[in-house]
Formats: sequence, structure tokens, C-alpha cells
Amino acid sequence: MSFKNITAILRKKSLLVFAVFAILTVNLVVGHSVYSSGSPDATDEGYASVYRLMFVLQKIRKDYVDANKANYQTLVKGAMKGMLRELDPFCAYMEPEGYKELVEDTEGRGFGGIGIVVTLKDHALEVIAPMEDSPGFKAGIKSGDRIISIDNRPTSSMTLYDCIKLLKGPPGTSVTVTIYRESEDAKKELTVERANIEISSIKGAKIIEDGIGFLRITQFNVPTAAQLDESLRKLKEQNMKALIIDLRGNPGGLLTSAVELCSRFIGTGEIVVSTEGRLPSQKQEYRSLKCDKYLDVKIGILVDGNSASASEIFAACLQDHKRAVVIGDKTFGKGSVQTIFSLPENGGAIRLTTAKYYTPSRRVIHENGVEPDIKVPVSQKIMDKIYTQRLSFSGVVKPEEANTVRDVQLERALEVMKGICLFSKVDGD
Repeated sequence: MSFKNITAILRKKSLLVFAVFAILTVNLVVGHSVYSSGSPDATDEGYASVYRLMFVLQKIRKDYVDANKANYQTLVKGAMKGMLRELDPFCAYMEPEGYKELVEDTEGRGFGGIGIVVTLKDHALEVIAPMEDSPGFKAGIKSGDRIISIDNRPTSSMTLYDCIKLLKGPPGTSVTVTIYRESEDAKKELTVERANIEISSIKGAKIIEDGIGFLRITQFNVPTAAQLDESLRKLKEQNMKALIIDLRGNPGGLLTSAVELCSRFIGTGEIVVSTEGRLPSQKQEYRSLKCDKYLDVKIGILVDGNSASASEIFAACLQDHKRAVVIGDKTFGKGSVQTIFSLPENGGAIRLTTAKYYTPSRRVIHENGVEPDIKVPVSQKIMDKIYTQRLSFSGVVKPEEANTVRDVQLERALEVMKGICLFSKVDGD
């Protein structure tokens, strides 16, 4: 019998429930034999759970007041969303249209948005960081803001990717967000016009004093490595001896970009990061590439609680290889790998966390973050001012303009790098 004929039969109401139950039962038996040690209690628990699920499904189908809302497609979709939401904020069911958009995004097609990086934290949509010069940044959205609603739709009932889909849209269109800012104990409604998000990822490259260079990496994307090479070349021409790399507020980006940037500062073939999950296929090592090297440059890295994902991989790699001193505050702690599994018959896809990132010394980044070598805590209120003033005063500890603040983290990094350079000179290195 062909798959098409089997599908047609299974769609008949009289057999559908039996078929679903049979498939789930087979899955339980196979899963039990693969992942358990043979305990009959584990299998019995699985059978009981599936029975409860089927009981609820049939009870809704029979007794729910609006029959049109109780069709199998709607109920199963809701069950999948609920199951994935229980795992972690990054797991989700994706509608067929959303899955298609994701494929187009990974192929490099542009999209419009407001330029903020968000996550679900404590069941609320929270801003990790607005991208510099983006509409969200210019509208005053800040790290730590909680987005309560998007176009009057409450975010509490949506998945992370449903929220992202609402924030995205054609350039020139607008979206209204309601935010709650804990530091001010206030709600604000902001209407932001979407734009194409194309931001230079290397900014403010300069020698700030005594042969110490400075630059900021705002995100890790495809052109970042080439932009870094250009900046490093210019700084070396100015006799740079040490370099402060500012990753504060950097929400991350591409793993491949983090590997490329790490490769500039460690030997070829050294481990940058590894991934590991439950399956052997999810265990993988990423090693530094053959490229122009800057192994003689002393490195200081500035991080804070809004440094996430690829920026954490970069900082942890250089920290583990003793190539950099990490200064500032503990990073965000986003270090997991999501895999997309397409569903049959154009049923969309699921996004599932399948592995975690491990630093070269086997530290887990996810939910732990990267601890700095030298901790210099700064309040979020002061950090917000630093984010704004560094756009005009790159690498300046305390601008002479009114209403500016002292960047104590940058100040400490300068002191540390001066000390390292002095010690190296005395030691003959």
C-alpha cells in the first residue's frame, strides 16, 4: 500500500485516534529501548502520559463549546507549542510561512525590522540589546526593557519567534511596542518605523594612548572578519602594542564569525569552541583557521551582562587560551545550539535545542555566562549612558561634555593593559 493511500485512510475519523495512539505507543517503545536502562516503570509512565493526552484530546473534541476550534489540526498544533515552550525559550513550533521566512533569511535575503535582539526571560520578552544606529536604538529602547505588547498583542501568550515575526516587517512600516522599564518603574508606548538593518560591526578603531588600541565589535556577522583585518592593519601601522576590544552590549551573531575572529589571535588549529548534545552527531569541535595572525598583541576584552552568544564564545576562547584579560561584568549566558526539524506534509517545523557550547577548557556558557578576570560592576543606568556617549566619544574614559559619565570599565582596562605592556617590556617579551 502506498504512503498516499495510507494517509487517506488515516484521515478518516474512525481510525485517526487509533493511529495517533499507535504511533505514539511505538515511539515510546522505541524511545524506551534506546534511552532507558530497561526499567518497566519508565515505560508504564509513558503509556499513562499518552493515555491522559489522548483522553484530553478526545474530551475537547467531543465537549468543547465551539466545535470549529476543536479540530485535530488546531489541537495538535497547540499541543506541540505547549510541549516546546516547556523546554526552554529557544524551542518553538514554526508555522509553514514562518519556516519559509527562516529559510529565506539563512539564504541571505534582507528583511526589515527595528534592530533589537530579544529573548524570553522569566516568561517575559526582554531586550538583550538594541543594535547601534538602529530604529530601536534611536527610539530609546534599552537593554533590560521588557516588551509587554506588540501592536496591542500581549507578548506573554506568544512564543519568542511569534514576537520576532511581529517586530519584523517591510522597511517604512511601523510597529508599536509597549515596554516596561524596571529602573524607572514605568511603562512606555513607542511607535518605531522599521528599516533595513545594515550596521557596520567594527567601530571606533583608534590608538587611545601609549600604543594601546581600541575598537568595538557591535555584532558578529559575515563581513566582521574582513572589517577587523582592516582595522588591525591600520592600528599596527600606528605601532599598536596592545588592544582593548569592547564587546559590551554585543548580542552575538554567527558562530562562524566568532571562529574567524578568534583565529586572528590564537594559533591555527587551536580549539575555539565545541558543541555537545545527547547524540554523537551533535559533538563537534570548531578550530581556528589559517589567516593573518596577531599573536604578539596583548588583548583586553570588555564585557557586560548584555554580551551574549558569539561574543561570549569569543571572550571565553581568548580567556581560556590565556590570550586576553576579560574585564567588566558577567556576560548574558546564551550558549545553546538550536536545530530546525521540518515536519511532513508542509506542516512547518520545530526549533529544538540539541546541544550546548563548551569553551576550550570545557566550561558551559549557557545560563552561566563568562566570568571576567577582573570584575568591574556598573549599574544598568550608568551603562545606558556609556552606550550612548561612546557613539560620539569612542575610547574616551570621561568626555568633557556635560551630562557624561566616567567609563570605569574602560578606565580599568587601560590601567591593566598599561601594566601588562610595562611588565612585558621589563621582562623582555
